[in-house]
Amino acid sequence: MQLSYEELAEQLEALLDPDWPAVSNLSNAASVLYNGLERINWAGFYLMKGNVLWLGPFGGRPACVRIEAGKGVCGAAAQRKETVVVPDVHQFPGHIACDGASRSEIVVPLVKGGRVLGVLDLDSPDYARFGDADRIGLERIAGILLRVMDEEVL
Repeated sequence: MQLSYEELAEQLEALLDPDWPAVSNLSNAASVLYNGLERINWAGFYLMKGNVLWLGPFGGRPACVRIEAGKGVCGAAAQRKETVVVPDVHQFPGHIACDGASRSEIVVPLVKGGRVLGVLDLDSPDYARFGDADRIGLERIAGILLRVMDEEVL
């Protein structure tokens, strides 16, 4: 059952706690998104350490463990410090295929104090799954997460 971004935000507001480790909050957030959205095959986080995004909590099939900043959709979102929506990942230059079933992707950077802490990444087996409503909703979710995240997550 597809939940609205309003419902997802309400669940996360009630579930997350700034006194808990980031990995705990991000694990619950990944689960809420993975189970609350339809037509996705991966929902999770990559966390920045140095110039590398490292695999964090997620729901879905096993994923790439290490992504250089600037590489793939996740690295591009981190480098640009802006959300990247890709209707067809096969048309994105330098796309990193962690799951061959993925057709579209949206990545929202988690930026606090001007520093990228990581990215929120969702993949779908459908082409053009993500649009402006998803961007707005997921950027709101990112804002909720950033309120409970320390600047040192790894």
